[in-house]
Amino acid sequence: MTVTTPQILDQAEEVLPYRFFQVRVARARRLGPSFTRITFTGDDLDDFADCGHDQRLKVLLPLPDGTFTPLGDDAAWYQRWRELPEELRNPIRTYTVRAVRPAAREVDVDFVLHGEASPASRWATHAAPGDPLLLLGPNAAFDGPVGGKEWAPPAGASRLLLAGDETAVPAICAIAESLSDRVRATVLLEVPHAADALPLDVPAGVRVTWLPREGARHGDLLVPAVHEAARELAAPASAAGAETALEDVDVDAEILWEVPQAPGEDCGFYAWLAGEAAVVKTLRRHLVQEAGVDRSCVAFMGYWRQGRREC
Repeated sequence: MTVTTPQILDQAEEVLPYRFFQVRVARARRLGPSFTRITFTGDDLDDFADCGHDQRLKVLLPLPDGTFTPLGDDAAWYQRWRELPEELRNPIRTYTVRAVRPAAREVDVDFVLHGEASPASRWATHAAPGDPLLLLGPNAAFDGPVGGKEWAPPAGASRLLLAGDETAVPAICAIAESLSDRVRATVLLEVPHAADALPLDVPAGVRVTWLPREGARHGDLLVPAVHEAARELAAPASAAGAETALEDVDVDAEILWEVPQAPGEDCGFYAWLAGEAAVVKTLRRHLVQEAGVDRSCVAFMGYWRQGRREC
């Protein structure tokens, strides 16, 4: 078979759902003691897809000398990154897109600040206009769903619960601001300090409660608040629901990430919870085993694990 030049070009120009964007900091704005919003700009950010909700992206941070090791533009970039010696491997972290303005070629990402030990926190604390970064984000040229988002409640869900800690704040805020005025929703956000509460533009039926720990342990405020919200929003537990088998997840060895691919059609109540894995595991057990919520009506995501070094 003869391979023509157009065929070769088609293979070389494969359109991937995610692609790299070379960006630089346009603005850095401190939102509170624990959050800073970085606005990125780049010549081709008009091709960054605006998918909304909890859309994930990855940031590749510079090496200590400020450089970025080339990884290529094809689907094998991650394997190349893994094979690099550690000193040439740019740190990679996952974040949520807070806002996209394609016409202005801008993307906002809210970073949680927690000291100098974390590469991402350290970079965001000192970020200044002009600083370069690489974003791996959704490609608007891709013809199809790009993935990387978990918010997918059934159409009939009219009672919603969104809960998480500071790492889930950007995702939950973006979801809450997108909700219809026809739903009733409780939003619970556990954050380090009272001054971390952010203004949100949400419909009248959405009740947002900020839970500042002020030195308390992760989950000390969020867990009882979720229990109370479930009593108010979820249907009473049935005998069958209370006996639902729920396999254990070792959050020190496994990732707790359970998102129903086909939410139950009868989900009048739908819960979306994310944050520290052990806390999310506790909430998972309460909602499914104790409150009797159908597993197909709850999404659980362990974004991080306390005591485990970021990789």
